[in-house]
Amino acid sequence: MINTNLQKAIECLRISDLYVRNLESKCNEGFDPKHSDMEDLIIQTKHMVTKSEILQSDEEEKLFRVCVEVGVRWAREAKDTSNPLLFIEAEFVAEYSVTDDLPEECFNEFALKNVSYHVWPYWRELLTSQCDRMRMPRLLLPMTQVAHNSGHGEKINN
Repeated sequence: MINTNLQKAIECLRISDLYVRNLESKCNEGFDPKHSDMEDLIIQTKHMVTKSEILQSDEEEKLFRVCVEVGVRWAREAKDTSNPLLFIEAEFVAEYSVTDDLPEECFNEFALKNVSYHVWPYWRELLTSQCDRMRMPRLLLPMTQVAHNSGHGEKINN
């Protein structure tokens, strides 16, 4: 069930743009994903809403911008977070037109619980195509996922 703050935000925000701000992928020296057994590797994922802000243009138009970081790392051990064998990470920016005034809680609720639904299909496509370009086995992500920090009710860096 959608809470009142989220419902208000859904009614007053219209997606206007979604794009990749940063993209990084790297395969460590000495590791060849095309000729290695990827089955034994541990897959670590990242999906966090990291920033949101409200921008006001000269024409009185408000824009709500949300940054979402996503990524996948392959490692030999779960503890090996600082030096994965390979990784693909991206930062997406979703921008929304604001059609009516909303309290800050509505923007935060929307950023944490709704933006990921817009970003996720683009991330899935980017990850799939990048895996193919790097000659890695295809990694299929679930159809939808909400950011890991969505259930914490925390304020995002505005």
